[in-house]
Amino acid sequence: MAEQRHVAVLMGGWSAERPVSLVTGKGCAKALRDEGFKVTEVDVQRDVADVLTKLKPDVCFNALHGQWGEDGCIQGLLEVLGIPYTHSGVLASAVAMHKERAKAVFRGAGIPVVNDIVVSRHDVAKQTTIKPPFVIKPVNQGSSVGVFIVRSGDNRPPSELTSKDWNLGDEVMVEEFVPGRELTVAVMDGKALAVTDIVPRQNFYDFESKYAEGGSEHVIPARIDAKIYEQALALAARAHAALGCRGVSRTVFRYAATKGEPGRLIILETNTQPGMTPTSLVPEQASYKGVSYGALCRWMVEDASCDR
Repeated sequence: MAEQRHVAVLMGGWSAERPVSLVTGKGCAKALRDEGFKVTEVDVQRDVADVLTKLKPDVCFNALHGQWGEDGCIQGLLEVLGIPYTHSGVLASAVAMHKERAKAVFRGAGIPVVNDIVVSRHDVAKQTTIKPPFVIKPVNQGSSVGVFIVRSGDNRPPSELTSKDWNLGDEVMVEEFVPGRELTVAVMDGKALAVTDIVPRQNFYDFESKYAEGGSEHVIPARIDAKIYEQALALAARAHAALGCRGVSRTVFRYAATKGEPGRLIILETNTQPGMTPTSLVPEQASYKGVSYGALCRWMVEDASCDR
């Protein structure tokens, strides 16, 4: 009998998305054990290099979210240690995580993006930077952490921006609010899987809508104009390639069809470390295409490498 491959599932960390990462990591660890791998769960702390040096895994399954885990930092460390890892490499991870840099890549690839400016959070709190409605979001965070919508008639931007507890960076992106639906497309091995229409129970697809049970409805395949459906698939695959992503990614679009189909399709972001929780969208799309949760996790391990 061949020796089991040893997979270290990296989870937790110390970003604002730690709770989601723990759920993702535990789900993936169980699936990989069921697929026959030897699995060690690693709650990542700042001594992770020492931990992995002693552990000597064959592969690291990166289930980290947010800063340090999906912005090129852990990827660079794994390159230095010479341990193959899942998902995208250093450059693609760093660029995709930084919303302003990612938009520059999208523009260069001919992918439509929403208008924006990047300013200090203190400046946003003092005055209106662009005509409302607009969206305020940290430049370098995920999972809709720290995202606010300022609508027409609101007296001022949210007070959280100047709170002493704010730990999401001093620069924020202020972008035009595009009314409409939120669509998402997972890309696996360079191929777009499907289009999901995300219908949040609340006003927008925030952290709660993403991860709370029943927080949103996922309609797959999205019931939209056939040409727009195909366009979303093509643009997601193009975004994945333009950023230099590997493995699995998930691209989010805003679809403005308030005047009827076909509407206006705009990219919001590409996530190089998409969630793999029980309510996550990538496992749903994989299942829709006939790939089970366990098979998806297995493929991600088999796809792992350095120099990504």
